[in-house]
Amino acid sequence: MGGFAISRRGFAAAAALAALAPRVGRAAASSNRAEGWRVAMERGFALDDGTGLYREYAPGTTADAKYATEWPFSQAHIAYLDLVMAGPASARRYDAGLAKVRAAQQLYWSETSTTGLPGYLSRVVAPLGTGDDLFYDDNEWVGLAEVQHHRFRGDAASLTRAKAVFELIRSAWSSDANLPSPGGVRWTQKADNVDRNTVSNMPGAQLGLRLHQITGERAYLDDAVRFYHWTNAVLQRPDGLYHDHLKLDGTIEKTVWTYNQGVPVGVNVLLWRATGEKRYLEEARRIAAASLGRFTIEQLDRQPPPFNAIYFKNLLLLDSATGGQQHIARMRAYADHMWRNRRDAATGLCRPRKGRAELIDTAAMVQIEAVLGWAPEKWAALY
Repeated sequence: MGGFAISRRGFAAAAALAALAPRVGRAAASSNRAEGWRVAMERGFALDDGTGLYREYAPGTTADAKYATEWPFSQAHIAYLDLVMAGPASARRYDAGLAKVRAAQQLYWSETSTTGLPGYLSRVVAPLGTGDDLFYDDNEWVGLAEVQHHRFRGDAASLTRAKAVFELIRSAWSSDANLPSPGGVRWTQKADNVDRNTVSNMPGAQLGLRLHQITGERAYLDDAVRFYHWTNAVLQRPDGLYHDHLKLDGTIEKTVWTYNQGVPVGVNVLLWRATGEKRYLEEARRIAAASLGRFTIEQLDRQPPPFNAIYFKNLLLLDSATGGQQHIARMRAYADHMWRNRRDAATGLCRPRKGRAELIDTAAMVQIEAVLGWAPEKWAALY
């Protein structure tokens, strides 16, 4: 009897190892690919001038601005954050790189903007650049990265920055009652643009919900719900998917981008966690199912890679809530497709459909492969 028990335990252990082996193998493959994309990103875009900044295009031309704009740079920043969070070995390997891009991120920070509040401008500030306009969605991605960093490292500075970004987003709520569908967070501070977008409202809601999780402050939850309801009322389609934005004249730009579907999935998951109301989790499932029905691998390839990185991360956040792994296969298939078909053989960069290679595309592929190397129990930290 004792011998049988030992052999049974041995069989169970062997079976567990056999089940684990494919996942370990896939994680290793993703780690290797993530490193391949990262090395190409550094070789193609990094500027060896002590700033930690990148150029935006490769090959560069004399007509280009010296430094990338904020949105592409932020995605390189987040690429390193995703690499570090993949596990202890990755943390040791990439921590210096993360510290470098986090310091460089602050070169876009301005202590004031047209609303009087600080935020990240679209270009580096003086003395390196002119600063230029401020886009609220650009700031939301950095705010979410700061939340993720705070949850990972427990540092106060990241939480302070995330809170400052959210104050900026609060200031972007439209109070003009004469606009069509009053309310909503504006896309940009540009005086001639009052578009209100899914991508300026839903990531703001997500940031508010993450801050509510950390601080317990009700005001973050209330604002998140306000952003959420406005977007659903104005930009959500009957099938659950989302249009892009509402224009000044009341017309709706109806392009269905992947990230505009992914972030609402994540927002609903976080609303479910904050309130315990199952209707939010069901809505997350509904949006995810509608998006999977729309986006084949070929259709995903026609979307910008950074949009797809955001999309897939939020689908994994949903899986963290349901205990499933139904979306990882589609994410992996997309990553395989991009590695085979969009990776330039000479440079290793993500090859665009037209024009020059862009920092943001290769950074997005680093993110995707890095997160594919995460253990499922870490998915709850995504966006």
